[in-house]
Amino acid sequence: MPINAHPDYFMAEKEYVAAQTLEERIEKLKKMISFAPSHKGAENLRAQLKTRLKKFQQQLKKGKKSGKSSRTGIKKEGMQVVIVGKTNSGKSSLLKILTNAKPEVSSKQFTTKEPIVGIMNYNSVQIQIIEIPSIESEFYDKGIVYTADVALILTNSLKNLEKIKTQGQKIIVFNKIDLLSKEEIRKTSATLQSKRYNFQLISTKTKKGIEELKEKIFQNFNKIRIYTKEPKKEPDKTKPIILNPNSTIKDVAEKILKGFSDKIKQIKIWGPSSKFSGQIVGLKHKVKDLDIVEFKTK
Repeated sequence: MPINAHPDYFMAEKEYVAAQTLEERIEKLKKMISFAPSHKGAENLRAQLKTRLKKFQQQLKKGKKSGKSSRTGIKKEGMQVVIVGKTNSGKSSLLKILTNAKPEVSSKQFTTKEPIVGIMNYNSVQIQIIEIPSIESEFYDKGIVYTADVALILTNSLKNLEKIKTQGQKIIVFNKIDLLSKEEIRKTSATLQSKRYNFQLISTKTKKGIEELKEKIFQNFNKIRIYTKEPKKEPDKTKPIILNPNSTIKDVAEKILKGFSDKIKQIKIWGPSSKFSGQIVGLKHKVKDLDIVEFKTK
């Protein structure tokens, strides 16, 4: 915090911290620079603010050229998850385990200074996961947290958990259980259950609980996966059709190709919604997660 700064500087600083879009941050940062102290002792402060402004302006320019969101330069790809937590909570390690991303993993504080994107492939469903700078960092971006579908609140302390506030869907991910005794793990789980949190205990070191976390992430989107097959062939499980619950066979057909449902003469189904394997059903039949559908056309 600068010495002998004008009150307007501190007001601009508060507005900057509260900014949710890249454009807003640039605007408030310019305001901070205009009110920054001009004395020699504040030279480093002014230089840091100007460097940060230049970086944000470059991000905005790059985002507009690529058609990406001007909020962060990150384009939302289908299902989006953001990892939120304090410094050294294991955010980079978790991103590395869950996705194809290769973030820098370090014991140093505030290693992550900008969002890092990875793709988690879970049962052929691709989910975009973003690690953002820690909540104590000046680079923390609330905008991504507000727009993401699901937030993973990563912590290794129940006390820290109370300090992390987010809106919308969230999963509490309690990390570093490899450092806890069985009794401590039991008590932690019991406390989270008593507070009715949606949670998962994990260890990014031993990878315990990671597969359960992947399933929980997918389930939090409240979507179902439907596979299709051609007659006398095995189902194609590389590209599931993603639908909302209570969708019908007609919804499956129309997701494949608009108007396709009018060309169907027979439908067979295998899986949770069928009474028996290969059951013949109609277009109004409601499908369930992991159903396999076979279409015969006219």
